[in-house]
Amino acid sequence: MILNPFNTKIGLALGGGGAKGIAHIGVIRALMDEDIKVAAVAGTSVGAIVSSYFAFGQALEKINDLGDRLKMKDVLRLSFSKRGFLSTDAIRKMILKDIGEVNIEDASIPLAITATDIHDGSAIVFRKGPLAPAVCASIAVPGVFVPCEINGRLLVDGGLTQNVPIDALDDFNIGIKVAVNLNAVQDYPEADSMIDIVGNAIDIAIDRRTQDQMEKADLPIALDLSRYSRLDNSKVKEELIQIGYDETRKHVRKLVWYRKANLYFYLKKLISEVIPLKVPRFLKRWFS
Repeated sequence: MILNPFNTKIGLALGGGGAKGIAHIGVIRALMDEDIKVAAVAGTSVGAIVSSYFAFGQALEKINDLGDRLKMKDVLRLSFSKRGFLSTDAIRKMILKDIGEVNIEDASIPLAITATDIHDGSAIVFRKGPLAPAVCASIAVPGVFVPCEINGRLLVDGGLTQNVPIDALDDFNIGIKVAVNLNAVQDYPEADSMIDIVGNAIDIAIDRRTQDQMEKADLPIALDLSRYSRLDNSKVKEELIQIGYDETRKHVRKLVWYRKANLYFYLKKLISEVIPLKVPRFLKRWFS
């Protein structure tokens, strides 16, 4: 929590979830329609892709087109590496073509991309340096995609450590954190392929940590996308976008009110975190 009751800067954390990440497009569209300015954005895995397009000022139509392009058959490239059998080259080429050979710190909206060091298990947050390699590292599901080596570190999917990268917003002086979780239920989809099985296993392993991350959000947006595929949702693209849009719109009124009444929430957090002892009952009623 940033101890500044007048800080109403909004940070957006977009979580991982494979092709379910199309729903992130609806979230962004809803915020734009409500003229809610995002001061910083962080992304993990597919959230890293969408947040990069958003942060670098890509037109909403271009971001919307990602729904057609985030199909596993289009992004999968076989690799002969002993570290994985699929390459992230297609994603790298897509980013270089659409956004260019840019650095993260050059984004119009401050941007953070998360990955995981496969040797020591630490969370790696990129806030500067080349964009494309960082995004490729963030999406590199271990055991499936070849890890990315950056600055001497072997990096894989950021979802292992920060599936909803809300902590990655900390250095951006954000007062209000909005977090989007694409895997908000405990009902995992039928596994029809090896990638599905690996994906389910990873989801199960990181769900508890994700719940902890969502508790840090001022405005958590939890999406029930259990009936959608992790691999290809291009045929239901508009449906997924609409889910993200509608769920965000439900929260928008609360978000706008929050911006006007940030002092109230500051005092509430102050009482619960700074003074964790017994609080008089009348105060609990006042701030509940």
